[in-house]
Amino acid sequence: MIEEILPAGVVSVEAFDDRVLEQLGPGAGLFPEEAKVVALATPLRQQQFATVRVCARRALSRLGVPAVPVLPNRRGAPQWPDGILGSMTHCDGYRAAAVARSTDTFAIGIDAEPHRPLPAGVLPSISLPRERQWVRELGAREPGVVWERLLFSAKESVFKAWYPLTGLELEFEEAEITMDPGKGAFSARLVPAGPVVGGRKLRGFSGRWLVRNGLIVTAVTLPRIQARLASHGL
Repeated sequence: MIEEILPAGVVSVEAFDDRVLEQLGPGAGLFPEEAKVVALATPLRQQQFATVRVCARRALSRLGVPAVPVLPNRRGAPQWPDGILGSMTHCDGYRAAAVARSTDTFAIGIDAEPHRPLPAGVLPSISLPRERQWVRELGAREPGVVWERLLFSAKESVFKAWYPLTGLELEFEEAEITMDPGKGAFSARLVPAGPVVGGRKLRGFSGRWLVRNGLIVTAVTLPRIQARLASHGL
């Protein structure tokens, strides 16, 4: 599912449940260092944490990278082996990881959400007025998509791509999302000045989305060739 919205050069592995852990045997899904991170978490959280790391290691293996612990930093962002960029996500019924070599890609961010409305009162806190306007308009025109949840997922993917580039948090109001329903795409305009990427200031991201089988998945990538073309005005 997620591979359909990722470009060539980005490797992904996904799972729709935690049965892979049963196949690997007790404790086989995590390195000891990883197990300590979720030692006090609920069983469901432990399973999701383990399965998404199994996905990550399988994706890394396809790049020829040996299995290593994938530990979160103080902000919860996964720490990848040298020369690798990646992103992970999990929600009810879905876990996925996407990785690429840093020689090919500047940034990756993926997110998955259940395809259902946000809890009451959440939309105003995560959106700008113009975003709420298109959520209403698209909801009336294409009610088969829960646009408010898609907006949230798109912002999560943007944040996951932004943080490794800058080491800074990005508030919800600092990224304005515009949807292209016909192409299953979106763009994100950044309010704060971004770093210089590929010889040019980063002003935003482009991403893709997919809704299927009760799930929303979104992905943001910044391939190096794209950044080079942008820096030359192409």
